[in-house]
Amino acid sequence: MKIFPAIDIKDKKCVRLIKGDFNNKTEYEMSPVEQAQKYKDHGFNNLHIVDLDGALTGETVNLSIIQEIVGKFDLKVEIGGGIRNFESIQKYIDAGVEKVILGSAAIKDKNFLKEACQKFQNKIALGLDAKGGYLSVSGWKENSNQLTLDYLKEVNDYGICRLIYTDINRDGTKQSPNFEETSKVSEVSNCPVIISGGVSSIEDIKKAKKLKNIEGIIVGKAIYDGDINLEELAKEIDA
Repeated sequence: MKIFPAIDIKDKKCVRLIKGDFNNKTEYEMSPVEQAQKYKDHGFNNLHIVDLDGALTGETVNLSIIQEIVGKFDLKVEIGGGIRNFESIQKYIDAGVEKVILGSAAIKDKNFLKEACQKFQNKIALGLDAKGGYLSVSGWKENSNQLTLDYLKEVNDYGICRLIYTDINRDGTKQSPNFEETSKVSEVSNCPVIISGGVSSIEDIKKAKKLKNIEGIIVGKAIYDGDINLEELAKEIDA
């Protein structure tokens, strides 16, 4: 199972939000590039990056930082945050990222997701962020009134290569992921699933490894706050 340490970028800094609330954020002293270096030095191969400025503006605000991280370190990067058109997808692919995560734009416009999967084969990941079984969009500020599983069934054959499932009520809380809902999603999904939101301990990692159709897990706040030791976490890396 792949482990994706997380870097969320806002105003060129590493930050973490609680339940996606921009007014409830913690800033960390390390720059995103320094944090990526730290992950690389500990032997991690995969990296999950969210451009929070991009999520707010719909632009590739931190593209230069992403380019620097991809250029300096041999890391497989997945990037998300406000990616709403083919031009932005192309910029990130040109920068060398492995997967581009589509979220709100894909939920609001299924055709955009379908065309992106056809145009950028094996590059498009789908980010599904849910609260109480319903999808949220626009930086989690809007509920879509769409049930997660209903939406997934509709787009399951589009050619998505990875699905990132986040339970918003767990994100940034370190209360453990919602394994029950994640299992339901992974049973339906045609592509492998990444668990996101609430990882608090190595035990969460071990539990995730026992689930079916799980490709990996994202770990963010627990690393920054020191709840999970990077040396210990690195021992759980399989790929």
